[in-house]
This record gives sequence, structure tokens and C-alpha cells, in this order.
Amino acid sequence: MNHLGTKLLETNRLILRRFVVGDFQDIYDNWASDAEVTKFLMWPTHRNTDDTRTFFSSLIEKYSQANLYSWGIELKELGKVIGNISVVGLDEKVESVHIGYCIGKPWWNKGITSEAFKAVIKFLMEEVKVNRIESRHDPRNPNSGKVMEKCGLKFEGILKESDYNNQGICDAAWYALLKKEYFKLVE
Repeated sequence: MNHLGTKLLETNRLILRRFVVGDFQDIYDNWASDAEVTKFLMWPTHRNTDDTRTFFSSLIEKYSQANLYSWGIELKELGKVIGNISVVGLDEKVESVHIGYCIGKPWWNKGITSEAFKAVIKFLMEEVKVNRIESRHDPRNPNSGKVMEKCGLKFEGILKESDYNNQGICDAAWYALLKKEYFKLVE
């Protein structure tokens, strides 16, 4: 893989960018403190901005690493971050990345997460040169799977009681997109 780090990406409505210190309040207000948003995530709902500051301060320090990919999703019309999308797992041997994402509730069902994910897929496939992009979700959160399908990932199966989130042990529905499939889609 050709690691390039978290580069600025832009779509019609979005700027995908590195988080900065000034984002802490927006992160907390827009998604990290909302138990409904974090219901199926693997990190707990933030109780206060100190939780947010601690979590993202460590991330900001790691941006110098070329193999770190973590974007704030900024809605251009607001000029604020409303969610995030990141490579949460990376396997060099098989040139594979695992993507995780979340977005604040006011922006659900507006195609924003899919728009962000498609930009990340294009960057990872065409510039970083990954072979496989994968993601998973709790089947009780079917909208997350719809995002994956809209972005070209194919359903691979459900692993029973193989994962955990804020609801406890759960099933995991896996999706993936291979490089050869991606380049057929964009031809």
C-alpha cells in the first residue's frame, strides 16, 4: 500500500479533513454525546467534553503517521464537523482496511455518510492502493448496511455473536469491496 495519511478530500457537500482542537465541542454536541448515535458503536457515549477532548487529543497527535486515516465530516453549509469516518483496522499483508463511521442524528438519511464513504473509497483504492475495503455492522442497525451497499460493498455474511458494541455481544454483518470490483464499477 502507498500510505499517504489523512489527506483533505472534498465532495459536493462535504469536506473530509483532519480533526483540529477547535472541533471538540462540535464532536461532543453533534454526535459523541448522543446515546442514540453511539448505541451500536464500540466506544461509550461521551459524558462530557473532557471525554471528547481525551479521545480526540490522542488522535490529533497521531496524524503524523502515514498509515493513519481518520476524517472529520464537515458539512460545507455549516462549517462544522457532523461525524467521522476512519480506517479502524489495517492489514498490510492482504492490503485491507476496515472502515468505521458515524454521523450526528440530524444528518441521518440524507446521503451524507454514503457521500463521505464513497470519497474515502476512491482515495483508498486509487491513491493508497488497497486491495480490500471492508466494514461491518450490528444487524439491528440495518441503515449502516444500507450505506455499505450504496457504496458498492457486497454482503459477505453474518458472524453470530462475534462482535460487541454498546448493546453487548452481538452478531456482525460483514461487507467488502475488492479492488477488481471497484475498478469495474468506475470504468
